Amino acid sequence: MPSTSDTRSSTGSPLAAPAPLASLLDLVPVVPVVVVDELDTAVPIARALVEGGLPVIELTLRTPVALDAIRAIAAEVPEIVLGAGTVVTPAQAREAQDAGAQFLVSPGATPALLEAMLATGLPFLPGTATVSEVLAVLEAGLSEMKFFPAEASGGAPFLKAISSPVPAARFCPTGGITAASAASYLALPNVVCVGGSWLTPADAVRAGDWARVTQLARAAADLRGA
Repeated sequence: MPSTSDTRSSTGSPLAAPAPLASLLDLVPVVPVVVVDELDTAVPIARALVEGGLPVIELTLRTPVALDAIRAIAAEVPEIVLGAGTVVTPAQAREAQDAGAQFLVSPGATPALLEAMLATGLPFLPGTATVSEVLAVLEAGLSEMKFFPAEASGGAPFLKAISSPVPAARFCPTGGITAASAASYLALPNVVCVGGSWLTPADAVRAGDWARVTQLARAAADLRGA
């Protein structure tokens, strides 16, 4: 992760370094990537994930209730490590922090977005999909990043291919990964964890079947030792 001496804003002034990400990413083998459409499902989803042994959630900013969902989880499920995903603008980085997010995830990384996420002081994963983007993030002083959309961008074979020429980069691949394919990613030396949306199936959420979410989370938590 960057230090204040190697990461500067567009004005040339140093930015505060975010907290280290390694301990966060090492918490779980699968980070649940969650879209909340109905606010009243946010807290039950978070509790079900914690019960299943995955005390981390990336709640995406894709719906009108997303920020309120982050606020609700922050207030009612303090034992979960709460992140905001699909951060695509500098304003969203600030809004997510104000809502209670403890880390940020973006699908890509423009200079302005990188600067805004750095300015929050929160741990974050900037999105990358090509070697050039990986190198740009490394040049910004960051070694932890998202690989998205993983399956569409070459999947596990791509990450395996760049592990030797770009050994400093560590990834959380997300996008198209399933319970069946997760292990192939986790076996790679440059993959810390994966992001998965299969843990909160839409039909289970609609039915309030939190036991199923817990069961899926428990199976995902066991992937670390698989």
